[in-house]
Amino acid sequence: MPDDRSAYGPLRVSAALVLGADELRWRFSRSSGPGGQGVNTADSRVELTWEPASSPGVLALPEAQRERLLARLGPTLVNGAVVIAASEHRAQLRNREEARTRLADRLRTALAPPPRSRRATRPTRGSVERRLSAKAVRASVKASRRRRFDEH
Repeated sequence: MPDDRSAYGPLRVSAALVLGADELRWRFSRSSGPGGQGVNTADSRVELTWEPASSPGVLALPEAQRERLLARLGPTLVNGAVVIAASEHRAQLRNREEARTRLADRLRTALAPPPRSRRATRPTRGSVERRLSAKAVRASVKASRRRRFDEH
């Protein structure tokens, strides 16, 4: 099996989610930016497209993880697909690796369990006093800027 960081082969996102190489669609185009004359001839810009709804890896996930993943990816989907573009490097291979890394990071973030809810607490006495003293200082600064009618 190829290295997970390589630009080819399956993409291991987590222990539960592995994307097959056949699920990832690639498009290449000319890139702007550094590269000199090679920019005009080499198709180094990479666009990686992956459709989560039809992915066997996503269908194999537990129901809760699948729903969380699809809900969190929902607002960023373009026609039902995750699209990642990479054109930072001069070499197409490095841009492919960068796109795969970004997709894996985005999917790990979407799969992460929600954070524990914050338990509401009362502000400390010191923080209340600091806030009120800061308000008083600010009020005095603004008061000193006011124009007095009895001066003219």
